[in-house]
Amino acid sequence: MKAWFAQHRAALGSAFRRLWASPLNTALSLLVIGIAMTLPGFGYVVLDNLRELGRNASGAQQISVFMELSATRRDVADIENRLRQASTATWRFVPKEEALQRIQASEGMAEIVSSLPRNPLPDAFVVEPRNTDPEALETLKKELAGWPKVAHVQLDSSWVKRFDAFLRLGKLALALLAGLFGAGLVAVTFNTIRLQVLAQAAEIEVARMIGATDAFIRRPFYYFGALQGACGGLLAAGLVLGALQLLAGPVGELATLYGAGFALHLPGLPEIAGFAGLGAFLGWLGAQLSVSLSLRKFD
Repeated sequence: MKAWFAQHRAALGSAFRRLWASPLNTALSLLVIGIAMTLPGFGYVVLDNLRELGRNASGAQQISVFMELSATRRDVADIENRLRQASTATWRFVPKEEALQRIQASEGMAEIVSSLPRNPLPDAFVVEPRNTDPEALETLKKELAGWPKVAHVQLDSSWVKRFDAFLRLGKLALALLAGLFGAGLVAVTFNTIRLQVLAQAAEIEVARMIGATDAFIRRPFYYFGALQGACGGLLAAGLVLGALQLLAGPVGELATLYGAGFALHLPGLPEIAGFAGLGAFLGWLGAQLSVSLSLRKFD
C-alpha cells in the first residue's frame, strides 16, 4: 500500500512540475479551459437566480380562495380544518371586513365604499403551496374549488406555466452549450497530452524496456489532465464570481425600483468545488483518451 501511495504521489508531483515547466503554455491552456467553463457556469447561476426570483415574485405562487357570500363562521372553520389537515401549504385567512378596510384605505375609494349599503366582499384564504410546480398548483386549485362553500379559486397559472417553460428552455440551451464547451475542453486536454506523449516518446520506450507497466506510464498524464482541468475550473469559478459581483449592484438597484428586495445569489463553496471537480473529470477524460490512442504507436 505504501508503494501504491508513493507512486501516485510521484505522479502528482510530476504533473505539478510539468505545469510549472512551461508557465506561458499553462496559462493559455487554463485561460481556454476557464472561458469554456465560464459561459455554461454563468448560465447555470443565472437560471438558479431566475428560479429564486420566480419563487419570491409577489403572488406568483399564491392561490386565492373566495368563500360564498352566504358562508358562515362554521363554514370558514371547516375550510380552516381542511387546510390544516392537508399540510401541503401555508395559508392565512382574510376576513371580509379586513378586505373592505384595505379597499377603503386606497386612494379615492373611501367615498365609494362608504356609499355601499353592505359589504360586497367575501371571506377569503390566501394559500401558498410548498410545491410550486405548475401541475401541482393546478391539482391543488381543482381540489380547493371542490370544497363546500367555496365560490371561486384564483390562480395565475398561465404566468407560472410561461415562466416554467422559459426555465426548461433555458436548461436545455444550457445543457447543449455545456456539452459543446465540455467537448472543447476535452479536445484541448487531448491535444496537450498528445504533444507531451510525443515529446517523451524516448522516455516511454526506455521505461517499457525496463519493465514499466502501462498504468505506471499513464498515471502522470492522467494527473496532469485532471490537475489542469481542476485549475481551469477554479479560474472559471473566479470569473463567474467576478461577473456576478459587478452585476450585483445594478441588479439590486433595478429590483428596488420595482419594489422588490431581490439580490443575486453568488456561488458558494459547493458550487466552486463543483466547478473544480467537473474540470478535473473532463481533463482526466481528455488525458485518458489521448494517452490510450497515443500509446498504441508504441505497441
